[in-house]
Amino acid sequence: MALNDEELERYARHIVLRQVGGPGQAKIRAARVLVVGAGGLGSPCALYLAAAGVGHLGLVDDDAVSLSNLQRQILFTTADVGRLKVEAARTHLDALNPGVAVSVHPVRLTAANVAALIADYDIVADGSDNFETRFLVNDACHAARKTLVFAAVTEFDGQLATFKAWDKTGAYPCYRCLFPAPPPIGTVPSCSETGVLGAAAGVMGSLQALEVLKEITGIGDGLAGKILITDTLSTRFRTVSLAPDPACPLCGVRAHAGIP
Repeated sequence: MALNDEELERYARHIVLRQVGGPGQAKIRAARVLVVGAGGLGSPCALYLAAAGVGHLGLVDDDAVSLSNLQRQILFTTADVGRLKVEAARTHLDALNPGVAVSVHPVRLTAANVAALIADYDIVADGSDNFETRFLVNDACHAARKTLVFAAVTEFDGQLATFKAWDKTGAYPCYRCLFPAPPPIGTVPSCSETGVLGAAAGVMGSLQALEVLKEITGIGDGLAGKILITDTLSTRFRTVSLAPDPACPLCGVRAHAGIP
C-alpha cells in the first residue's frame, strides 16, 4: 500500500534518504516490534520507533511509574507517577504518532507467557534490567526464529547486540554463546544499587532503536555476530566480533544433535 500524503510529509526525512526511501518506509510501516521493558532503555527505543512509523509496537512491563524513574525514563512525565508504565507509554506514543498501533502487555514476562507474547511480532527489542528475563527472551526468540536486538546499561557503560543464531546465512551466536548461564543471584548489583547516568541509558536505547530500524529495512551493517561496548564516561565505543559457541546449550552443535 502506498504512503498517503500525511505519511509522505511526516516521514519526509526518511524518504529522502537514499538507503531508505519510500520502499524502506513502507517496510517500517509494516513491521511489528515488541519492546521488553519500558524503562531507561525501552523509553527512548519506543519513542524513536514510534516516531519512525513502525506500524505496530508492543510494550511489556508490569511496573508503575515512580518519581525515581523520571531521571532516565524519558517516555514519562511527573503526572504519570503511579500509572502503569505501559498505559502511560501508550498515551504518549499515541500523542507522538497516532498512525502507530500500540499494544500493551502489563505483565511480567515469564517462561509461561514469553512464547505467546513474542508470537505476533517480527523483532524483539530487549531492554530488560535482569538476567532472568534476558535469558527467557533469548531462548524464546531463538525457538521462534525472531530477531532479538539486546541492549544493557550500567552506570556509564552499555552493551548492544543483535542475536539471530537461527539464521544460517551467517555464523551468528545467541545470547547464551556470550553468557552461558545467569550469574548467581546477588553477585551482580542492580541499577538501584550502582546507579546509572540517565543520558547513558538514552544513548543505548536510541542505538537499540537504530539497530531495529536497520534490521527492518535491511540497510547498513548490523550487529549480528558482534557486540558494541560503550564507555560513555570516556566517550569510547568499540565493536567486538562474536563467534558461535559450539558448546552452547541452545544453538551449539551438541544442542542441534540433541545431546544433553
